[in-house]
Amino acid sequence: MGLFSRGGPITEQQVLAALSQVQEPELGGDLVSRRMIKGVRIDGGAVSFTIELTTPACPLKEQIQREAEAAVRALPGVTEVGIEFTANTRRPAGIPEQAPIPGVANVVAVAAGKGGVGKSTVAANLAVALAQEGARVGLLDADVFGPSMPLMFGVRGQPEAFQNEQGEAMMVPLEGHGIKLISVGFLVDESQPVIWRGPMVSQLLRQFLYNVAWAPLDYLVLDMPPGTGDVALTLAQSLPLTGALIVTTPQAVATADVVKAMEMFKKVNVPLLGIVENMAYFEAPDTGRRYDIFGSGGAARLAERQGVPLLGQIPLGMAVRAGGDTGQPAVISDAPDAYAEQFRALARQLAARISVLKFAAA
Repeated sequence: MGLFSRGGPITEQQVLAALSQVQEPELGGDLVSRRMIKGVRIDGGAVSFTIELTTPACPLKEQIQREAEAAVRALPGVTEVGIEFTANTRRPAGIPEQAPIPGVANVVAVAAGKGGVGKSTVAANLAVALAQEGARVGLLDADVFGPSMPLMFGVRGQPEAFQNEQGEAMMVPLEGHGIKLISVGFLVDESQPVIWRGPMVSQLLRQFLYNVAWAPLDYLVLDMPPGTGDVALTLAQSLPLTGALIVTTPQAVATADVVKAMEMFKKVNVPLLGIVENMAYFEAPDTGRRYDIFGSGGAARLAERQGVPLLGQIPLGMAVRAGGDTGQPAVISDAPDAYAEQFRALARQLAARISVLKFAAA
């Protein structure tokens, strides 16, 4: 006789035993011991259940669904399998809980060692890509001296103010392309420079974090100021960051600068989630020929030296540039040189990396 009896009705124990043979491909362990199986329902030969993922942007959701369905269909008497997915993006264990932001599960800093590498472009498209995968996402434009998100999202106006139940002054974030947005660009004349000293900037950014009605969010993306100056260091030290995503180009001068940013995060115990290589190459639309305008392999070599994964490579594309100028992030475009799928793949890899970090620290 096999593992399951061929007589009698299907039981929940049989279903769970079958699903205990299905491994979580990223985190290891089976779906049952990971407590990912919820609400098993049996109606004759029809079996349904819910799988609770660690992120709605799970890159291996289809594989999990395929293997779970096959495992349950192998049970004698099963004629139909229904699977629903939910996600619980809890804060990774082991990450400092200093002043957690109410209702925000994860805060991800998108940082760069220098300006001009497309950090804000990556942050904007990453946020939208995470939302496309089903996550609830906010984006804080922390680059106070060069705010770009109002232009990149095509959003204008001032946030509305209100008082919460504790009598604190709060702001309602603006929205664009499904993303909750806050930027100093919504508060000052876009033609006027922001001439503030570091402490004043740091105070403003803390208000943007703790006096904005962000909740509920799975991910709050922080478009960090470039480099390792006073504002960037203060943010890295004092905020409940889940981790940092580092943006660079392939050229040596960019990768040399980005090492300093990575060391800054290490010194304040912020996990490095990975590296993304922006402007990785250019593919001519008329000939299809590839040009390594900024060199090649710089980010891969950096990732290997630092022991950090290379999560994605984004090519140069006219549609990427045009989308940033017109308030239409490239990831919502179907133009070939918008590289939307590369941005979505980056979002899935980042979400998976955060999930792995959470279970590794548990």
